[in-house]
Amino acid sequence: MTTENSRAADEAQIRAAIDDCVAALRTKNADGIVSHHAAGFVQFSLAPPLISTEADAKGLNAWFATWQGPLGYEVHDLSITTGGDAAFCHSLNRLSGTKTDGAKADIWFRQTLCFRKIEGAWKIVHEHESVPFYMDGSFKAAVDLKPE
Repeated sequence: MTTENSRAADEAQIRAAIDDCVAALRTKNADGIVSHHAAGFVQFSLAPPLISTEADAKGLNAWFATWQGPLGYEVHDLSITTGGDAAFCHSLNRLSGTKTDGAKADIWFRQTLCFRKIEGAWKIVHEHESVPFYMDGSFKAAVDLKPE
């Protein structure tokens, strides 16, 4: 297989893993998400703490319980770079749904995923999610932003 064919195959496998994670998130399938994490997975999530190494099905299920029904989740402008047994990607993502208290949520955020090829499978080793904050002294998260 040529290098270009190998990269295309790697990118397709990574896209399939991301699509599988998105489908699992929409249906609140924590095990489906965690199955794509490598041992030692590290997450910089929108939620506290600053760094998490305990992203597991139990934590995801507790978060899923704060939502009514399925979640809306979209991935936009996905860019994937692969090389050898490491890859990274970034995208703008949209999460929407209704909280158990009836509050509606609709937020755009940035996501970076780092993958490592382990025993022939691409696994997520690091996930970083963020929103910008206003630099006007308020330090409020800019959750009202949308892609142009």
